[in-house]
Amino acid sequence: MALLKVKFNQKKRVKLAQGLWLMNWFSVFAGIIVFSMGLFLKIELRKRSEVMDNSESHFVPNSLILMGILSCAFNALAGKICYDSLDPTKFAKWKPLLKPYLVLCFFFNFFIFFIALICFLMRGSLETTLAYGLKNGMKFYRDTDTPGRCFMKKTIDMLQIEFRCCGNNGFRDWFEIQWISNRYLDFGSKEVKDRIKSNVDGRYLVDGVPFSCCNPSSPRPCIQYQVTNNSAHYSYDYQTEELNLWNRGCREALLLYYSSMMSSMGGVVLFVWLFEVSVMVGLRLLQTALESIANPEDPECESEGWLLEQSLTDTFKSALESLKKIGKFNQVDAGAEGAEGEEGGKTPAITTVS
Repeated sequence: MALLKVKFNQKKRVKLAQGLWLMNWFSVFAGIIVFSMGLFLKIELRKRSEVMDNSESHFVPNSLILMGILSCAFNALAGKICYDSLDPTKFAKWKPLLKPYLVLCFFFNFFIFFIALICFLMRGSLETTLAYGLKNGMKFYRDTDTPGRCFMKKTIDMLQIEFRCCGNNGFRDWFEIQWISNRYLDFGSKEVKDRIKSNVDGRYLVDGVPFSCCNPSSPRPCIQYQVTNNSAHYSYDYQTEELNLWNRGCREALLLYYSSMMSSMGGVVLFVWLFEVSVMVGLRLLQTALESIANPEDPECESEGWLLEQSLTDTFKSALESLKKIGKFNQVDAGAEGAEGEEGGKTPAITTVS
């Protein structure tokens, strides 16, 4: 028994073709939106590529861009097929191409669903990428004179100001690295010498943070040096008082920004997937309804359309049997080629009569 069997007359076939034509052009517009989303996400990721550890995060925007291009191409072609299906002479040229086209549509819809899932599940990979990228970026904050790293200070400062964050996980991350360049240290000063000697790696570590960690909304002037020294500041206790620094780490801020963006895009892609599946089902019904017309010379006659010619179980069994036949055929061919090789390898015995 056919799956999703529907009876059609000419009026219903025409309405189905017209509806599918309109839906396909809506899908082209949706493809343009998906392409734009991928382009926007790629630009946003490239803006902060210095604080990301690898390029895996670009898989999502690249996939969205590819999906948008393919969606426009597939649906524009489907719109043309639906338009030509109203004319039997024009539809005849598309008839042998419809089955391969529907198979491609099936795999394309699978690809769309996969991309939608990746948009929702990318958070873990993105978190690791940001954690290592920010950690390395903070190490290079002081290298303003090193080629290739001279813009890292500006990148980190702008990042902390824009996202209202400080450090990787928090402001204390700056206590563990030397973020002040040696160029601006007075090595004749006893304080500088003592700090460098007290560190195993010979680094100048301070309990201070860059100016970009300061919260401008705080009524108190920013305390960015000797943050944990209560005696260095009047009426100050860093353990009880809410500091005038950003408390949130930049990893958390960026992760929230990108994951919320990707989740929104995943929702859009999921909606596009549902729409594309509807178009594919409708196109399959139109194809079978046109091919099952008993008398092609009588366009008024009724016909039947279906999604699958057999039930889902029978279709699955038929597909497995076809695969088994293909496997056996390949084995027979391989055996025949092996036998021919053995016969060719035998050299005929030549008897010499003296």
